[in-house]
Amino acid sequence: ENRPIPEPGPNEVLLRMHSVGICGSDVHYWQHGRIGDFVVKDPMVLGHEASGTVIKLGSGVTHLKPGDRVAIEPGVPRETDEFCKTGRYNLSPTIFFCATPPDDGNLCHYYKHSASYCYKLPDNVTFEEGALIEPLSVGIHACKRAGVTLGSKVFVSGSGPIGLVNVLVAKMMGAAAVVITDLSASRLQKAREVGADFTIQVKNETPQEVASKVESLLGCMPEITVECTGVEACIQAGIYATRSGGTLVLVGLGPEMVTVPIVNAAVREVDIRGIFRYCNTWPVAIALLASKRINVKPLVTHRFPLEKALEAFETTKRGEGVKVMLKCDPTDHNP
Repeated sequence: ENRPIPEPGPNEVLLRMHSVGICGSDVHYWQHGRIGDFVVKDPMVLGHEASGTVIKLGSGVTHLKPGDRVAIEPGVPRETDEFCKTGRYNLSPTIFFCATPPDDGNLCHYYKHSASYCYKLPDNVTFEEGALIEPLSVGIHACKRAGVTLGSKVFVSGSGPIGLVNVLVAKMMGAAAVVITDLSASRLQKAREVGADFTIQVKNETPQEVASKVESLLGCMPEITVECTGVEACIQAGIYATRSGGTLVLVGLGPEMVTVPIVNAAVREVDIRGIFRYCNTWPVAIALLASKRINVKPLVTHRFPLEKALEAFETTKRGEGVKVMLKCDPTDHNP
């Protein structure tokens, strides 16, 4: 639908949007109208993996200027609460977040956003790389919470976009070997392209069987498991696979209640950690992309103009390719 071009507030900038990636959560809201406690009650604009160009400044903005190309961090705290004070602003209960009800996202031609959460892109980083900082940030946050370090052996469960960015980041942070699982052979092929050392195509193995395959491929049980599916059997496999004293990070979100072998984890001192989005990751990601230490370009497999958004969403829903990118600037469809 047509909407008026928004007017930026004192600490906001108006952006001409360029590239917006489609996330599984966008598709989920479109299809089901809710994710857990977040329920769509009014019309909502989707999109939160985004980049664009500054075209207008609020009166208080000094660090950006019109023409700057920026990546957008979609989560903006509304108040400086205890979580902001300790640097974990992603946990602030009143945070604004693009395309999480009731907050509108940025899948549109023009969008206004807090200037402090728009990060200038260096000339050698493309708009699409800027949009991919959002999923990449999930990998950075998850691998930091997991404690990936030099020589780590890592098991990543699920080879969708989030599984793939966890492979990229784990290798970047010094992991010696990464094994990844998925149902889809084509997704596992993409995982090999981005640096996975071993892949396992899961068919109908039990969680214990998956865990033992992981161990035999790595030559040991991994210290770290990053679970990116939210599927009950995969969480179970994650617990069985992780070495005693190791860490399991739950990234994928599935049903509210799942049955897991919690005693197995407890008696082996396997730490189970959750993550909620990310925080303090954009500057890190920009530095990695600008220095060419990490390459996210192979993740983009499809591109559609904004006018063909429905087609783009259908493509994502069918599970085709990896990352579908929408191009919001009619005059510039370049990456």
